[in-house]
Amino acid sequence: MIKAINNTDIMECVNVIRESFLTVANDFGFTEVNAPRFTAFAITEERLMWQLKNEHRPMYAYYDDGKIVGYYSLAAVDEHKCELNNLCVLPSYRHNRIGEELLKHAFDTAKSLNFTKMHIGIVEENKVVKRWYELMGFVHIGTEKFDFFPFTCGYMEREL
Repeated sequence: MIKAINNTDIMECVNVIRESFLTVANDFGFTEVNAPRFTAFAITEERLMWQLKNEHRPMYAYYDDGKIVGYYSLAAVDEHKCELNNLCVLPSYRHNRIGEELLKHAFDTAKSLNFTKMHIGIVEENKVVKRWYELMGFVHIGTEKFDFFPFTCGYMEREL
């Protein structure tokens, strides 16, 4: 079941995000030293709470028997475009279409908020994730290299 989270869910969401993104960090050799701003290392309870309470980001979790096993949030870029942030599923729950359900829910949520386009940022070198988003209708629109990341940031968009 997917439902909106509230402030009592924040710490569990932080843990799901960290554990989920840590698999990417491990696969690509990211550490707190060489990539301290990577999601697995940078997400905190304070940051997520700020996004929920001050930025009023829509945040949703996938619950399995009362346990949060997946998560995503949306951030407005402008009046027509939103950014999908931290879509993730715990490693032990992957390959059960939970990510797809969360993404479809994100599409519906974004449309209900009158967004017409969704933007995402990915680790460009992560070909599996890039291909999955392409299969879900996203189009690659560019890359950017930052000094503080040992990888290239890839950007994708999808019309809603």
